[in-house]
Formats: sequence, structure tokens, C-alpha cells
Amino acid sequence: MKPFSAVVIYILFWMLTLFAVLPFGVRTSAEAGEANVPGQADSAPVRPRLRTKAAWTTAISAVLFGLYYANYVHGWLTIDDIPGWGPR
Repeated sequence: MKPFSAVVIYILFWMLTLFAVLPFGVRTSAEAGEANVPGQADSAPVRPRLRTKAAWTTAISAVLFGLYYANYVHGWLTIDDIPGWGPR
């Protein structure tokens, strides 16, 4: 695998993981018992904690990419192993 391909695949893992991690721990102002700022959406989080979520996203996506790369190198699971996708 070329280095540029590896970086792009890691970025894809990172973005997909970010969208999975973003909803965790979100509390709205109504749930936190705080007043809304004028013009604020009712569903807006009080403290989004984006740095913490970015750190979790980086760690999780690194593990997922490591598994992907190990499978790429060792060939544990190939397209032939998936029912309906292999040779006919």
C-alpha cells in the first residue's frame, strides 16, 4: 500500500469514527438546567467537548486502521471469504 493511500484511508476511518463519537455525552441546556442563549437551537449542546471527542476519535480510528492494515498485509479476510461476493 502506498503511503498516500494509507493516509487517505486513515482519514476516512477518522471521519467515520468522528460521526459515531460526536453524540456521546451530549447534554442540551434543558437537560443541564441552564438557560438558552437567545437564538440558540434547543438541541445545541451545552459543552460539546470537541477536544476530548477528537482524542477518542484519533485513538479509535488508529486501532481500526491498524486492524485494516494488518488484514491488508496478512490477508486474513478476503473478498472470496464473504458469501455472495466470492467466485461463482
